[in-house]
Amino acid sequence: MSTRSEPAGARSADRRRAGLLAATEPVRAAASAGALALTYPLLRGAPRGEPHAVLVLPGLLASDASTVTLRRWVRGLGYPVVGWELGRNRGPTKEITEALPKLVTRLAEQHGGPVSVVGQSLGGIYARRLALRVPRLVRQVVSLGSPFGLAGRPADGTPGARAYDRYRHLHSVSGRPRGGLGGSLPVPSTAVYSPWDGVVDWRACRQEPGPRAENVGVHASHLGMGHDPAVLWLVADRLAQTREDWRPFTPPARLRLLYTRDDED
Repeated sequence: MSTRSEPAGARSADRRRAGLLAATEPVRAAASAGALALTYPLLRGAPRGEPHAVLVLPGLLASDASTVTLRRWVRGLGYPVVGWELGRNRGPTKEITEALPKLVTRLAEQHGGPVSVVGQSLGGIYARRLALRVPRLVRQVVSLGSPFGLAGRPADGTPGARAYDRYRHLHSVSGRPRGGLGGSLPVPSTAVYSPWDGVVDWRACRQEPGPRAENVGVHASHLGMGHDPAVLWLVADRLAQTREDWRPFTPPARLRLLYTRDDED
């Protein structure tokens, strides 16, 4: 009797927690903005590396307006950075799936080398697909709260999955790449996730770790990742990595509390 009731109770607790996280997303996103203002003096010491092109991709139903803070941060670090300029993200439509490889090609030609691609939520799934389609043009991928582990699978009931399903009839991508999007990529990749994500299942935002593949946990909300101090520092640190000597992320001591530990997940 207790064996049956415990899983049911656990599922009920999970649903309550998910509902609370979803309801508080806007408030927690605003808290990240406030934390950014408080920690900005510390962030000014963020790493800087070799200048190269950076492409920032927005999440579902968002546009370049949602990544203004992130792009301003990257630009301040000395990198030429652009948004995708494709309007509102309604999922992998034919227009988007055809335009993104062309955009990466143009940026690589303009700046004389591979492009780092930073994608928020669904934008991170696009980034991983780009790494598989045109690996010689992609320097690295950084995904922020991107549930690539669910790509090609039925909706899991999270708010993000339900929103994605509403636009599925417009999408031209079906199925999953061989090996799935959570497997090894031909370029270095950093998957940022948050156990406090109220829009997607954070467990689907993690990849299989490897020599050039890592997962980094933060305390941010889903909507607040693009302006969360921990995320901004991490993006700076990843962009500063050289192509020849990529190393896993290590949080700086003064910001260590902004990142999750393995025993917190």
